[in-house]
Amino acid sequence: MTQRVATLSRKTKETDIRVSLRLDGTGNADVTTGIGFLDHMLTALAVHAKLDLEVSCSGDLEVDDHHTTEDTAILLGQAIDETLGDRNGITRFASAYAPLDEALARCVIDLSGRPAAVVDLGLRRETIGKVACENIGHWFRSIAVSTKAAVHIDVLRGENDHHRAEAAFKAFALALRTAVTLDNRQIGIPSTKGTLT
Repeated sequence: MTQRVATLSRKTKETDIRVSLRLDGTGNADVTTGIGFLDHMLTALAVHAKLDLEVSCSGDLEVDDHHTTEDTAILLGQAIDETLGDRNGITRFASAYAPLDEALARCVIDLSGRPAAVVDLGLRRETIGKVACENIGHWFRSIAVSTKAAVHIDVLRGENDHHRAEAAFKAFALALRTAVTLDNRQIGIPSTKGTLT
């Protein structure tokens, strides 16, 4: 099997990021963004999607968390897209539920090549750690666009916003893990169009 790996970097006036990704990994993560809660969520994503992931980011946190949060999603999504290549043989569609204590999240993914995102996390706090709650939903929308995937994610219940957000990342991770899996019954591109790019 061809190794599905990518190493990308992106430098702007707002962030300087490097992402290394092994799509068929074991869940090893080394994440440093300067935002503890974001590091925690990206580590959970790697562990539960079974990605080997390294992320290093230096961002303009003196402004706020927006650019770092958004740009990590953009670059990680681009890395996933690169590792998928023409998406030949992938499972493509996947869904998953993930509970975290009283919280329950659902994610449905189509690695269609057509970006779309519907995100309803129902977060009530202004921030979790040093991440604005509005930027958590924005992270999911940004990764959907850069991965070129349709992502529907919603939190069905939960009282604790930390639990709601983490359940969402875990549901996304589990769905992604299945969607990127190579299906030995799938010959060619899993699309009636003949292309997913």
